[in-house]
Amino acid sequence: MQIMDSKVEYWFGIADYDFETAKAMLETKRYLYVGFMCHQAIEKALKAIIAHDCANGEMPPRIHDLTKLSARASLIDDMSSEQQDFLEELNPLNIEARYPENREHIAQRLNNTVCQALIKKTEALLCWIKKQL
Repeated sequence: MQIMDSKVEYWFGIADYDFETAKAMLETKRYLYVGFMCHQAIEKALKAIIAHDCANGEMPPRIHDLTKLSARASLIDDMSSEQQDFLEELNPLNIEARYPENREHIAQRLNNTVCQALIKKTEALLCWIKKQL
């Protein structure tokens, strides 16, 4: 088994922490933050792949668009259409959860059933991303 370097471990560690936080938010019915933390988990996992490929300890780009990050990680073309669609589903959950004018709109779309599906899809995509290293 290949030993991960510290920068990759760092990003995957944060991804796992964010995913555990998403599950905790589901348990407490804080649905707005389930979506936000699922986005964060996938973002950090993609940044782990990018960090692995960066030369000279360079940091991954400070962007949050999951489609752009997956392209930068050279994974987008290997993703299924369902995985790509899921990135598009998660993308607005990062921005909309942060701004008051969007919170009500997004909160109306998120419920226990939707968030359980987000958790399931996030877990599957996290596993897939980790296998790409």
